[in-house]
Amino acid sequence: MSPHDPRGINLDPQEIGRYARHLTLEEIGLNGQKKLKASSVLCIGSGGLGSPVLLYLAAAGVGTIGIVDFDLVEDSNLQRQIIHGMSWLSKPKTDSARARILDINPYCKVDIFKCKLTPTNALEILQRFDLICDCTDNFPSRYLINDACVILGKPNIYGSIARFEGQCTVFNLNENSPNYRDLVPNPPPPGLLPSCAEGGVLGVLPGLIGLVQATEAIKIITGVGEILNGRLLIFDALKMNFKELSLKPDMNRKKISKLVDYEEFCSCRNESNQNEKSVSIESISVDKLRFLLAENAKDIILIDVRNQNEYELKSIKGSMLIPLQKIESGEAIELVRKLTEKRRLYVHCKSGKRSIKALKCLKNHNIIGINIAGGIDAWTSLLSEKAK
Repeated sequence: MSPHDPRGINLDPQEIGRYARHLTLEEIGLNGQKKLKASSVLCIGSGGLGSPVLLYLAAAGVGTIGIVDFDLVEDSNLQRQIIHGMSWLSKPKTDSARARILDINPYCKVDIFKCKLTPTNALEILQRFDLICDCTDNFPSRYLINDACVILGKPNIYGSIARFEGQCTVFNLNENSPNYRDLVPNPPPPGLLPSCAEGGVLGVLPGLIGLVQATEAIKIITGVGEILNGRLLIFDALKMNFKELSLKPDMNRKKISKLVDYEEFCSCRNESNQNEKSVSIESISVDKLRFLLAENAKDIILIDVRNQNEYELKSIKGSMLIPLQKIESGEAIELVRKLTEKRRLYVHCKSGKRSIKALKCLKNHNIIGINIAGGIDAWTSLLSEKAK
């Protein structure tokens, strides 16, 4: 039997009514709806991309839906992660998503995995499902999911978003299909591409890309239409423009036969990155910074390397905004040099990543500074605790 074999699957009268609009589609009909009920889809991530994927697969009648996520629902999620609501703040995303799915469609079976997907558990979890939807937001997870899907022979429906742009394709649909390593053969250096928290993302964007992922899942299960196999769909929200790129498998690529340490694989590996990695940067805690500002503020120059919008929303009193790009471009080097002639330099960003990049760049110009570990996120938490 095929993974979506409808034999032995029946729809009760309520289901017939629920899926009436599918049943009237000649391309889907009763047989296609039974295939959906017989199918199982694993969604890795229940955030921005995972929300629309899960909502629409549940509404479509996918019989078994799996969710892998270990995060809790936070305020900042609600701008785009529409499967979650206020009542689920500080609670597991898997529990929130399961409750919403069952509220939409009680005929769904929901399997949740409150864990991080790792090389140790990936094969065991993925092998239970027919299709895999990659709704993650980091390179180690994407390579892990890709390699596990290749080893297990599972189609991998991939989505990715950043700021105002998103992309979607289907990897590993068959033995002649490209996989993620054909799109991104080597991981970019850590920190090169900003996360959603650092770079921002338009709230509706994951909805658009997630819907494309859900659409491809339904098409694969029911066997209708042309799949995004060997085609990368790219969407630009600012231009309201879709374009398509051809993606072919590398016939000389190394065979994927086992899972590896993907955190290590995605860390700095080439010579230039190793040299950058070897540059040591001194860090202090926000608690120590608070003490220094209270005791010796006049002897300190505190630079914030985030962007203007972030700075206007929340900043440390007395800090000076010099965005990272102005330091990397060299535009602000002489300004920083002048500011630090008689004062000790301290640098922070949101969480500590951009500030380390800034300090490494400044060190190349013989300007030495100290990183604020945890950035303004840690500073805000510290002030909240002190206020209690």
